[in-house]
Amino acid sequence: MHPWLPFEWIAATRFLREGRMQSLLIIVGVGVGVSVIVFMSALLSGLQSNLVKRTLSSQAHIVLLPPEEVARPQTEDAGNGLGPLIQKQAQRLRSIDQWQKLRARLSTLPEIAAVSPVASGPAFAVRGDANKSVTVLGIEPENYIRVVALDEKMVAGSLRLNAGEALIGIELAKDVGAGVGDKLRLNSSNGATDTLIITGLFDLGNKGVNARNVYVSLRSAQTLLDLVGGISSIDIGLVDIYGAEKLAQRLAAETGLQADSWIKTNAQFFTALTSQRVSSNVIRFFVGLSVAFGIASVLVVSVVQRAKEIGILRAMGATRGQLLRTFLLQGGIVGLCGSLIGSALAALFLALWQTLARNADGTPLFVISVEPGLVFIAAAGATLVGTLAAFIPARRAAGLDPVVAIRG
Repeated sequence: MHPWLPFEWIAATRFLREGRMQSLLIIVGVGVGVSVIVFMSALLSGLQSNLVKRTLSSQAHIVLLPPEEVARPQTEDAGNGLGPLIQKQAQRLRSIDQWQKLRARLSTLPEIAAVSPVASGPAFAVRGDANKSVTVLGIEPENYIRVVALDEKMVAGSLRLNAGEALIGIELAKDVGAGVGDKLRLNSSNGATDTLIITGLFDLGNKGVNARNVYVSLRSAQTLLDLVGGISSIDIGLVDIYGAEKLAQRLAAETGLQADSWIKTNAQFFTALTSQRVSSNVIRFFVGLSVAFGIASVLVVSVVQRAKEIGILRAMGATRGQLLRTFLLQGGIVGLCGSLIGSALAALFLALWQTLARNADGTPLFVISVEPGLVFIAAAGATLVGTLAAFIPARRAAGLDPVVAIRG
């Protein structure tokens, strides 16, 4: 007996030790429940991070574009007696007005991590007999790589874009039969032509993008696309990517520009992510609920089995509050021990997953890591669930009449 320990701790640990098998089973049950929650959380977090990373590997979080030109009314349709006919305005390649001031203002917003001006438009890539339709993107590499990690996607050559230089995707390189150091001619729709030296090949993980995008310096694109001194869009990288749509709507209202967020551009993908997150939360809730019922049922049985002992303790002077805290402490101990076992099991399951789930080339499907914060939340949550689940049996134990309990 340890006289310095509180009565509640001594009674709670003794009750747990006396029913060792019962206590062990419920702790293991809690551990399995916690392992499922931690495993699912880490797995889904890794999967979603990988999907989002792949989706955003070739696009900005928000793209600001010039507003659409307004359609102009035509003559009335006299034959049908209808009102003015509206002919949709043909959209021309236009620059964003006063884009330097706008970029400076955007850079001061705390939600925005990076701002990159882009001059983009259609062109034809010509090399020998090959002629491919492409999208020319004029960028400032030092700013653009903070929005799209193009420097991490280079597979040959280097990310260098001086005057007369270009980067192309691996698919386009195959289509036109070009490599690093070769020349490529670009013909724009306005008749301008520029011959560039290929300084690098990139792979953005998207076959269409790899076959379409051609990166050049901002000034080269401005000259080729007849946007001298102008830009066609502003690419924005955010601190919180999930706040993209809300910020895009705000920027559109403030600037009068068209603001397209990655959430809007990939609406179906984002809906799938949201549905996955909701279903995961529902599963975690029901797993936690089953753990709570398991703890509560075991402690209810414990109260029934130890009714005489509880009556004797009450007769010896134990207060209702002490007995209430004793069983609450039992629930907390079961939850804490189960959470530690569950976290260890989850780490084991995740290690097995990363060992068995591999790509064809032997690399992991995606990176999964167990965050310390997740383990802490799981431990705290299981302890809290155990304590709350013990409340009803604890009240029942505290409410027992000592005389009735001793008589049986």
